[in-house]
Amino acid sequence: MDKTGFVSVIGRPNVGKSTLLNQILGEKISIISDKPQTTRNRIQLIHTDADSQIVFLDTPGIQRPKNKLGEYMLSISKGSVEDIDIILYLVDTSDSIGSIEKMIIDFLKTTDAPIILAINKIDMVSKEKLAEIVTMYKEVNMFDEIVPISAKN
Repeated sequence: MDKTGFVSVIGRPNVGKSTLLNQILGEKISIISDKPQTTRNRIQLIHTDADSQIVFLDTPGIQRPKNKLGEYMLSISKGSVEDIDIILYLVDTSDSIGSIEKMIIDFLKTTDAPIILAINKIDMVSKEKLAEIVTMYKEVNMFDEIVPISAKN
């Protein structure tokens, strides 16, 4: 095996983090639910192919904590970007950068790892709308790559 790396997958609840990882691995390993905060701990998933191995860290959705459980899950998510090779920040096709996204972006500015922004659920918007969303995130000027995806497909 030539390459090994750690990728932390972060984002708000219900943006498709677990769905994406299940697709990458080709198995239903992470829990998928319409209910927010289904993932409550960091889950390590390993993808191996002929010349590489990637350890993905599936994290709880980041949101403002309302109780001790919320505080715990936020600390798990924030701790998952330490000593990581790449951060995969997953967002959906919302047409504005909301307060939670701004909170996550401010947090990501404190990290040194390369950040790939994946815009999920592109199958639910027009190409014109997607172009506007990509431009909106390009203007943040902090992502090493911006990749539109459909985690389901």
